[in-house]
Parts: sequence; C-alpha cells; structure tokens
Amino acid sequence: MPIRVLLPSYLRSFAGGRREVALSPAARTVAEALEELWRLHPGLRDRVLTERGAVRPYVNIFVGQANIREAGGLAAPVSEGCEILIVPNVAGGCPGQRG
Repeated sequence: MPIRVLLPSYLRSFAGGRREVALSPAARTVAEALEELWRLHPGLRDRVLTERGAVRPYVNIFVGQANIREAGGLAAPVSEGCEILIVPNVAGGCPGQRG
C-alpha cells in the first residue's frame, strides 16, 4: 500500500494539478518520502523546504494527525499506507475581537 501525500490547493500546480501523490511504501522517514516526492515533482521542494533543507516556518507537515515538528521533524517515522499532509499555517481573525 503506497504512502499518500495530500497537497493543499496552492501546491497542486507544482504537482501537475494533483491533490494527492502516491509514493513507494519503502520510505521509513518523512525525509525519505519527501525525497521521492521531489524526484516526481521538483517544483514542490522550494515551496516546502528552505534552502538549508528545513521545513519552512509557514508550512506544517502531518503524518496522520501528528505534526512532525513534535514527532521528530523530518526524521519522523512513516509506514506503508500512511498519509502525509502538507498544509500552510493559517492566521486570521478580526482585529480587536477576543475569543
């Protein structure tokens, strides 16, 4: 069963319009899975990672429901059949309002 990467709309144009990319189940870490994603769709890399190879501050990556920032970063484990979700940070609200 492949590893699936789910892409937000702003990244889909760099992946041939795909909202989902299936990867080999052989990857053991997020970094390995993303390396395969970059080989398939090289335009995605610079939108997700910095020039030093770190996840951009305004991008979150989840494996299942776990944010990789709290699960080992790019070394976070992945397994056959898992979903990797790449999402932008969301900010907003109305000035002057408090919840």
